[in-house]
Amino acid sequence: MRTLTAPGVVADLHEPDSEPLGAAILAHGAGGNRDAVILHAYADEFCRRGLLVARIDLPYRQRRPTGPPGRADAQRDRDGIAAACAAISAVTGTPLIVGGHSYGGRQASMLVAENPELADGLFLSSYPLHPPGKPELMRTEHLSQIQIPTILVHGRSDPFATSGELADAVALIDAATTIVTVAAPHALNPARSGVAALAADAVMALLLNQPNR
Repeated sequence: MRTLTAPGVVADLHEPDSEPLGAAILAHGAGGNRDAVILHAYADEFCRRGLLVARIDLPYRQRRPTGPPGRADAQRDRDGIAAACAAISAVTGTPLIVGGHSYGGRQASMLVAENPELADGLFLSSYPLHPPGKPELMRTEHLSQIQIPTILVHGRSDPFATSGELADAVALIDAATTIVTVAAPHALNPARSGVAALAADAVMALLLNQPNR
C-alpha cells in the first residue's frame, strides 16, 4: 500500500494486482479518518474485485488530528473530494465512483449534485439523512440534483435514517439507485454484517454498466 499526496489530498491506495477495472474514492465520517474500520473493509473488498481504491482524509482531518468538522469545513471538504477525484483520474482512466461513510458520503453527494462530471457513480454508506431523533431536519435538498447512478448502504437500526425514510429520500434522486440493507447500526459492523461484500456486488454491477472513460 502506498500513500498518495497532492494539493489538498492525502490518501492510502489499495491497488489490484492487474490493471484496475475501475476506481473508488472513499471519505470518512465525522470524527473519523481514512483508517476507519468501515473504509478498510470496503477498500479491501473492492480491491479484491479489481478496483483501485483511495481512502482519503478530508481537509478538516488533515488540519486537525481529532474532533468533528465544523460548519466552515464543509465546502473545503467538498473541494478536497474534488481534488481527490482529479488525482485519481490522473492515475487511471477507468470509471470512477466517489463517496464515503456518513459525513464523507454526504459531502460527496453534495459535490456531485453540483458537478456530475466528476464521477461515474456515487457511493453512500450510512447516509445521515437527519440527526438522530430529529426526522424533521431532513438533509434532502440536493438529492433531486444528483444525476449519476447511486448506491446507498443502510443499516436497519441506523438512528440517522429509518429504512422507510431512506426509501422516500432515494426516490428524489434523478438517476438509477440501488439500496443495500443489512442488519446493523450506523457503523455497519463490517466484521459481522458482511456489508463489504454486498456493497462490492452493487459497485461491480454499477461499473458493468459504465463505458470506459
